[in-house]
Amino acid sequence: MSIAAPLVLRPGDEPKLTALLRATTVGAGVAQRARIVLLAAEGMPNVAISQLVGVSRPTVLEWRNRYTAGGIAALQDLDRSGRPPVIDDAAVVVATLKPPPPSLGVTHWSARLLAAQLGISFASVARIWREWNLQPWRQETFKFSTDPELDAKVRDVVGLYLNPPQKAVVSHPGMSGHSSC
Repeated sequence: MSIAAPLVLRPGDEPKLTALLRATTVGAGVAQRARIVLLAAEGMPNVAISQLVGVSRPTVLEWRNRYTAGGIAALQDLDRSGRPPVIDDAAVVVATLKPPPPSLGVTHWSARLLAAQLGISFASVARIWREWNLQPWRQETFKFSTDPELDAKVRDVVGLYLNPPQKAVVSHPGMSGHSSC
């Protein structure tokens, strides 16, 4: 088995690759590729790089070759084939502003629930909500629960406060000296 020669970095690339490795704004794949290239430049064998980074030896060879052919720019993801998904932000906003169907039994949308209803990713809904500053869980109007048993449950709880059982400890959130757990 032959050992590959150390990869020769282009002038000025080492600090750029190190910055990519440490940047929080680059994708994990790009950071991993920068690490592979830096380790190869240190003279580490491809098999050792593959074990350390957690990729196959052919993957190490591929990224060495791509860097040699195109420099740092070649470490970026290639365009994927096929049409990219198109998500209509306005349609998500409109759907968010409409109340959920009663069959779901909720008073407002969650990002996961709306995403499942629209057939898109939860991350897309969350991104759109951030961009449009939408917070459906914060409504200016009071919402009643859709639980059909709510009336009976409220009566039970209020009844316990008004007429507690013998030797029962019933605390009120405003009572001093008591901690709530």
